[in-house]
Amino acid sequence: MPKERLSDRYEQLRLILGDQLNARHNWFREKDANTLYVIAELHQEQKYVLHHVQKICAFFKAMQSFAEALQEAGHAVLYLSLDDTADFETLPELLFHLCQHYQCSQFEYQRPDEYRLLEQLRQLPDYFSDKATADIEIKECDTEHFLVPYSELENYFKAGKHVRMENFYRAMRKRFNILMEDDQPLGGKWNYDAENRQALKQADLKLIPEPLVFSNSVNDILQRLKKHKIRHFGQASPDLLWPCTRRQALDLLEHFCRHCLPHFGEFQDAMTDQSEHAWSLYHSRLSFALNSKILHPMQVIERVIEEYHHNQDVISLAQVEGFVRQILGWREYVRGMYWLNMPDVAQSNHLQAKQALPEWFWTGETRMNCLSQAIKQSLDYAYAHHIQRLMITGNFALLAGLQPDAVDAWYLGIYIDALEWVELPNTRGMALFADGGLIATKPYAASGNYISKMSDYCASCQYQVKQKTGDGACPFNSLYWHFLYRHQDKFLSNPRMAFPYKTWQRMSDEQQQALLEQADSYLEDLNAL
Repeated sequence: MPKERLSDRYEQLRLILGDQLNARHNWFREKDANTLYVIAELHQEQKYVLHHVQKICAFFKAMQSFAEALQEAGHAVLYLSLDDTADFETLPELLFHLCQHYQCSQFEYQRPDEYRLLEQLRQLPDYFSDKATADIEIKECDTEHFLVPYSELENYFKAGKHVRMENFYRAMRKRFNILMEDDQPLGGKWNYDAENRQALKQADLKLIPEPLVFSNSVNDILQRLKKHKIRHFGQASPDLLWPCTRRQALDLLEHFCRHCLPHFGEFQDAMTDQSEHAWSLYHSRLSFALNSKILHPMQVIERVIEEYHHNQDVISLAQVEGFVRQILGWREYVRGMYWLNMPDVAQSNHLQAKQALPEWFWTGETRMNCLSQAIKQSLDYAYAHHIQRLMITGNFALLAGLQPDAVDAWYLGIYIDALEWVELPNTRGMALFADGGLIATKPYAASGNYISKMSDYCASCQYQVKQKTGDGACPFNSLYWHFLYRHQDKFLSNPRMAFPYKTWQRMSDEQQQALLEQADSYLEDLNAL
């Protein structure tokens, strides 16, 4: 709705954040001429972390599309670009100005899914009372997106306590009757993860489906970013390939069900640099649509299960269960762990990691092919799948002892689907073990052997994956043993770490010393790797 067609006065102002694009929210069931919806490109959101340019463009484009859809449905919507919000340093300043300008007596917002924004909005009553001449009623409501209501998170999670994801996942399966037969899991097993760890063979590479991509014009957004000198990084394109509307997101869901689901679970951990579709493989790439709330998680789960029931001749239960576990299990789980452990977990550094982030994290220019592939893909597409994030970049960050704040900022900025509620538990908990074991019962540390097993990266690497010491030795090998050695006070008694420590103890003093010296030489100059 053009600004000139808006009324001069609205009784109620409602804020819609960039990750609250939920058309199914009860706000929109009825049109109210006295309610004005505000969607704004905020300068503060471009400054708290350095973002990938595609991430900024995707959120702004999706926000614009959502505003247009609301307008077409008959709602009064004020869309504010960076041009319109340039004079407001913070969100509260903007909101107070709008409430005053439109003479609003009520302000309503959906509870943010990031701690810093929730804190900011919950301080509005004090902020408004210091400035307003008349009371403005402020109301907080739910986003109506997640499967477990915010008020029920304490039923599943306790602050500072480890919660096993598998137990939570099974509780979710039972609660929502997903892939269940009476009170038992469909097929007799809760988890098919052991069957879903296949690497891609040469013959498999020819069968990888071509990814569905879109062509959303974002040239106007790029021009605004340039005009306002918004710092960003990554590969920019005037035609954004990510889904920015509900229709596009549904099309991508259909593409996943028809073309990727039959092999999703089987190859969900696989990596390759030998295919033009290596960046997408069999993954759904729905995380941006989900995290911006364009799609509802149950909608995605039910569509995938429907496809399985209709095509059991080509889609096995293992493929479906692996996907459902990511959304019904992991996605809901990390959100709960985030909220019950904030803000303390954001400062956690259990292993006292201090190394600076290597410069090549911003360029991908490293001789380690696995890291080069994962980082350059991330820079090109603002995307990498979960194993690339956890066992390539995350594994290196863990072994090298990279400082958690820096790693956090990198993950939060580079990925199109990265919002703090999902990024921080994955980074601090799964990747870095910085939370001291709230999420993982052991560090996800691995030598080059794991990377060689799950990918073909090592075949074209300048380092030799089977070599542990000497010129050309794979850095992951000696860094792995160095990590275990320097943190044996924390992990030696961990039953899940017994095997690697026994292997270490069987080595001769000379072998151990050679590995430690090799790792020390790498740690002295990570930028040279």
